[in-house]
Amino acid sequence: MKKILTVVMVASLFLLASCSGSMDYDNGYYENYSYEPSAEGETYEEIVENEYINTADMPVSTFSTDVDTASYANVRRMINNGSLPNVDAVRIEEMINYFDYDIEGPSDDEVIKVSTELSDTPWHENHQLMMVGLKSQDIIFEETEGMNLVFLIDVSGSMSSTDKLPLLKEAFGVLIDQLRPSDSISIVVYAGAAGVVLEGADDEDEIRDALNHLTAGGSTAGSEGIELAYEIAERHFIEGGNNRIIMATDGDFNAGISDVDTLEEFIAEKRDTGVFFSILGFGTGNINDEIMEKLTNSGNGIYFYIDSLKEAEKVFEHELSGSIITVAKDVKLQIEFNSEFVKAYRLIGYDNRMLNYEDFEDDDKDAGDVGSGHTVIAFYELILNDSSEEVDSQEFDIPDELRYDGENYLDEYANVSIRYKTPDGDVSVLIEHQVLASDYTDSPSESFVFASNVVEFGLILRDSAYKGQANYNHVLESAEDVLGEDEFGYRAEFLMLVGLAKELAA
Repeated sequence: MKKILTVVMVASLFLLASCSGSMDYDNGYYENYSYEPSAEGETYEEIVENEYINTADMPVSTFSTDVDTASYANVRRMINNGSLPNVDAVRIEEMINYFDYDIEGPSDDEVIKVSTELSDTPWHENHQLMMVGLKSQDIIFEETEGMNLVFLIDVSGSMSSTDKLPLLKEAFGVLIDQLRPSDSISIVVYAGAAGVVLEGADDEDEIRDALNHLTAGGSTAGSEGIELAYEIAERHFIEGGNNRIIMATDGDFNAGISDVDTLEEFIAEKRDTGVFFSILGFGTGNINDEIMEKLTNSGNGIYFYIDSLKEAEKVFEHELSGSIITVAKDVKLQIEFNSEFVKAYRLIGYDNRMLNYEDFEDDDKDAGDVGSGHTVIAFYELILNDSSEEVDSQEFDIPDELRYDGENYLDEYANVSIRYKTPDGDVSVLIEHQVLASDYTDSPSESFVFASNVVEFGLILRDSAYKGQANYNHVLESAEDVLGEDEFGYRAEFLMLVGLAKELAA
């Protein structure tokens, strides 16, 4: 019966696509792979959504950036398998940041450019929506220093299905295609015991041969493999280069790791060596999404979920510099709202990325990292001062020094502050940008509209308490008008995914 339902849903999806000339997209993401519906064994951290905060109670909001995209690909996998996603698998910030946006990039002497946009909230007619966008320096991959990459690969028995180790080999094969003479690859495997398969190799044929001969079998001992991977990475360290461990697993850490907090601390200490730590998640049934996200947060890395060869091509071919080359680390945002305009505000998403006010200027406080050419988008939903809507009061320690105190800057909605460090730096750089009342527009940009469509979809999937009048039909109608050039079909695929989710919800 499940198979019949899935066939019907996919047929509906392609029927939806055929009804619109702008939706000509080859949904080949799942060709040649077998998938099972989401299993109960998958683990997700509970998401407690950010609430509205009265500006009078606390005018300042502080959070860390997040450029992970795992949530969107994982949600896509669940929907394509014929089921709506676990609500805690839906991290709205990762869904937004899966896509690229046409916002202004930095000049030659800038690492990050800040831009903002202010318009109406599509799912709440009495609210406004403020978009904060960051665009990082776009570095040409071929001109960067060498890469010292260690593939840390789970070859336990749970990795045997076609959407795990076989897909993993193809995914790493895409990355190997991009290698240069200055790059080297090591391969460490773990399953019961850890071992070195390849160390410091720069010959593509040798690397592919070692990768292709891997087989799955045994129990999982991830902690031993991580320690060995760091040893190898430090031994082949490239000064000024990209030194990174890329762990590939289905997330099953049920043997060899007794204390996740200790493992987090170990990886956090190791980031000071200049070796970053990223994770590729694969498959269904064993996904420990919570641990994988936490480990990459600790290791200055990015968490991707690979559900197809085309997703691997996105990560390791189309967006290689952003996936591999870090241009800014510990990137934090702090927004102060002017109570003369804004009665209350709510940060959408980034629910587990919130920071304390004092963390913003604390250079010892870890935060998210941004890769080359990355676009980071965040939205605040605003209740304006002329609204009769009431928000429950909360107790905060209001900072002593505020920009908006009394009669200051009465033409400003908000002040946006950004702090970041260079990849090898210890002292943060400060950027500030003001949002003016005159910035409001009832004709927002294509980027604003599409990103807000993604937000609306996320609110619906989460059945958010703040979803207002959000609905599938509005997302479908609005997103179809802002697909843009869509070179690789990611936006068209989003539209098709919304259509399939609508059918599943019905």
